[in-house]
Amino acid sequence: MNRSGQCGAKEAMVLDNPNSRRTLAHLVDPVAKLLIKARITPDALTWFGSGATLVISVVFLARGDFLLGAVLFGIFGLVDLLDGTMARMLGTSGPWGAFLDSTLDRVSDSAVICSICFYYANSDLPNGNLVASAGVVALVMGLMTSYARAKAESLNAQCTIGIAERAERNILIYVALLLTSLVTDVMSYAFVILAIVSTVTVIQRIVYVRKQLVL
Repeated sequence: MNRSGQCGAKEAMVLDNPNSRRTLAHLVDPVAKLLIKARITPDALTWFGSGATLVISVVFLARGDFLLGAVLFGIFGLVDLLDGTMARMLGTSGPWGAFLDSTLDRVSDSAVICSICFYYANSDLPNGNLVASAGVVALVMGLMTSYARAKAESLNAQCTIGIAERAERNILIYVALLLTSLVTDVMSYAFVILAIVSTVTVIQRIVYVRKQLVL
């Protein structure tokens, strides 16, 4: 869901380097063209991706079915690339697409973390309370990370720094889901790390914006 826009533009989902973009373009562009031929709009795909994530979260993650949930989470995560590519091809990139993407991304991210926290909070696992507590902190700080950028940009300040933007946070959750389902339960470690790096990112952004706005 990476369409260009003004305040509150969504955070990058892929590494920001030319080689990564070219490699992904070879995979994503043909699919985007097929969807356009099928008269599917970028906005419709954005809504579909968010809705699919909500269903995956409630049906699989909230019940502890992390393996299938992770697989589907990864597949539907490609929508983040497809709708932006389609908008570029159609020439419809703009502030509305950025606003819709960013808003629905917050819903999707919250659904994933809340569902995992729900499962652990209602389980008999010894690390249940830790996962739930760390998850709440990670969720709040993740939302604050996005809010800090949106508010900064509304004040004409730059705010794209931080050790844990959305891409990094989602990768950490995805890896934790796979390891927990296939090897051993690492969710408590993953969520504690997620809470820490998300908090650090918010602090980094506050300090960075202050330097720009306080003369």
